[in-house]
Amino acid sequence: MLTLSFACVAMAGEVTPLRIAELQPCRLAKDVSSQEFCVLTRGLRTADFRVHIGQQLIPPDQVEREGDMLRIRLGADDFSSRPLWLQQGDESSNPVWLSLKGAYVVAASEAETVRNRYGQNTYVDLVSLVIREEFDGAEQARRLAAAYDAEVVGAIEPLNLYQLRLPVDNLDARDALVLRLWGELSVAGVVIEESSPEQPLGDEERVRSQPPDNREWAANRFLEAVELYRRHNLGPGEGAARHPVRIGVIERNIDFDTPDFSTYVGDCRAQWPRLCVYARDASEPSGHGTAVTGVIAAVWGQGGNSGFLRGLEGAAPGFEVIVDRNSNGGLTANIAATVNLIRDGARVVNWSWGIHRVGAIDIDGEEVASLTRSGEAMRGYRVLLERFLNWLESEYPDVVIVNSAGNASFFAGRSDYRLPSSFFHDQLIVVGGHEVSDAELSRRDPDHVARRSASSLGMRVDISAAACMRGTSLEPDERGDRRCGTSFSTPLVGALLAALLSIDDSLTPMQLRGILRRTSLTIGDPVHFGSVDEYHLTAPILPSERPGDPADPDIGRSARLDMYSALRLVLEKAEQHD
Repeated sequence: MLTLSFACVAMAGEVTPLRIAELQPCRLAKDVSSQEFCVLTRGLRTADFRVHIGQQLIPPDQVEREGDMLRIRLGADDFSSRPLWLQQGDESSNPVWLSLKGAYVVAASEAETVRNRYGQNTYVDLVSLVIREEFDGAEQARRLAAAYDAEVVGAIEPLNLYQLRLPVDNLDARDALVLRLWGELSVAGVVIEESSPEQPLGDEERVRSQPPDNREWAANRFLEAVELYRRHNLGPGEGAARHPVRIGVIERNIDFDTPDFSTYVGDCRAQWPRLCVYARDASEPSGHGTAVTGVIAAVWGQGGNSGFLRGLEGAAPGFEVIVDRNSNGGLTANIAATVNLIRDGARVVNWSWGIHRVGAIDIDGEEVASLTRSGEAMRGYRVLLERFLNWLESEYPDVVIVNSAGNASFFAGRSDYRLPSSFFHDQLIVVGGHEVSDAELSRRDPDHVARRSASSLGMRVDISAAACMRGTSLEPDERGDRRCGTSFSTPLVGALLAALLSIDDSLTPMQLRGILRRTSLTIGDPVHFGSVDEYHLTAPILPSERPGDPADPDIGRSARLDMYSALRLVLEKAEQHD
């Protein structure tokens, strides 16, 4: 069930550092009280190594080694979800979050995918069934598997979703079975996975200027917010911030060999409270996950990026950033990872991803060419996302999902053509992207920034944030390449929400959205409320979001993140209650 490949070429004389490259269930757990995990390592040179879950050692008789692969058997009664890391001698690996919550779906190998009529990779024999809520999902999955000569290979049990491997070897046979499965009384939806190469870090060909880096985040008052937080929280347990916060980032991996992340190896909790990062290790620093997570957690002063929550180090009550994508099984795997992280205590989840239906037309009248999926796939994805959001509202109403609006110059709220940003849901905050303009204007001036030309837009976008940042570099004191996109606006908002929750963990997603918009700076011209104008970057600021002054010039303009003012508002309220 687990297909892993790994190649590592080290220069002569160099020693490969100890790293965990992959961690997945070896097979679908029939009973979550007993699970087996496969761990792919790099740099494991001796037989004398130790496997830790948090600060507990796993007994050697529960660990089996096959070259670079470790098989680890765990019982849920013995361990709870926590970081797993390796140690050989004095060397420690990167910590990877090991969830025992059991949601997992299988990714198809290259040989198990083909091109559909739109030129997209699509899974041939793997589909997921969203079982209607009134039915026992496990029972129905077994019944349907038996009826169609299929095998249950994955599951997200809280969503009543079960993944089947069908007895087919071509698209015509798959589509025929999928059509029959849609007709089953107990089936609410059939999810077909259509994978594509990982979203590029940005569309640098559209970058029209190279302003100093600090001008981009300065437009959101990044440094002022860090200084304000530290001034009110002189040390852990002091001041207003008293609540540790766990953040989920739905990405594949990050590069722990970079100065931005090298300090997060080993047992991070041994120095708690601090900022901890748990992730699989990437083999190079230019990946999407490294850049997205860098906005949240990159070490300051080492070149490359500077993470917002890292700037609060020493003053915060503790943050844990968990980077996980489950398997590489597409959107369904993203949801499986999200479900596990939420059940493991994440209050904020970062979704720097989204998809468009084939045929979507951008604001310039051009067809969207990237991150597209067929109508058949979109139909299943919509059922899956609706089921997830309903479960979230029912079981975890205090969790907030922060989602990128996208980089297709598209309308983020077009429900037939864009997912997941088009869902209007209290717990889903959608983020657009802006850049500093060429005009020499005050930072408070709406024209100080402009919508990034690639950023999707419209009434469904709640807030905009700086779209451009510096990526991570392998060399100390070296700035990484400039990267742009709403993927990097989103974690800027998510990191701020985590900081707000560390001050007041009773804040609801609706209150968090209200704080972002009430305290926002502005961008663009005002919209006339009598018209339906989707061409503004965000939903226009309403009179209720500027109470006390119906003639406020901000009303009708798009909203731009003001990190300092949002923090100040929450800090003042917290101090009033002390």
